Amino acid sequence: MTLLNCLLSAWYGLPFVSPHNLLVSTINFTGATIESIYVLVYIVFAPKKMRKKMLILLSMVLTVFSTVALVSLFALHGNGRKLFCGFAATIFSICMYASPLSIMRVVITTKSVEFMPFFLSLFTFLCGTFWFIYGLLGHDPFVAVPNGFGCGLGTLQLILYAIYRNHNKSGGANSITDNKPVEMDFEMDFQKPGQVNNNSAEAPSQQNGQA
Repeated sequence: MTLLNCLLSAWYGLPFVSPHNLLVSTINFTGATIESIYVLVYIVFAPKKMRKKMLILLSMVLTVFSTVALVSLFALHGNGRKLFCGFAATIFSICMYASPLSIMRVVITTKSVEFMPFFLSLFTFLCGTFWFIYGLLGHDPFVAVPNGFGCGLGTLQLILYAIYRNHNKSGGANSITDNKPVEMDFEMDFQKPGQVNNNSAEAPSQQNGQA
């Protein structure tokens, strides 16, 4: 979703789509390049099943971007082109910012910020805030609206982090105790077929000695 957002925002910022928005285009093109590297690394090292899933998602992203680019390039002109690309970029920007909502629900349910890194929440807030201000100063609703949404969600994440940040420390002993059965099961499941547990092997010999 982040890759698609960067591609659409970079396209929206091009001079023949949205004049005087070259900064939007250059920054999002850089973001798209970084995201492409992330995706390629994941595809190279991921298991076969996950690699196939990622390739399908990547194909969908490229299809959506190509459709928006071709329609805006050959079917639309002037203000119509700007509106079409702006709405597309706005929709997927909001979707990108909304993706951590499921993690926020987990934080509220478990009262733990284990799955919501602080710096990710902080930079989501900062990124949304700065772009929101940029959109307001430039009178560009297609930049201000989605990033205002991101600023709000980033604020909520930081509030949740402030509320539940000490919960992990107080529940650390319990979490370690709870994880022990899982670790034992994991070790038993991965025991080699011909391997015999030392304790179970010693028990019969001790019984024979007593007899």
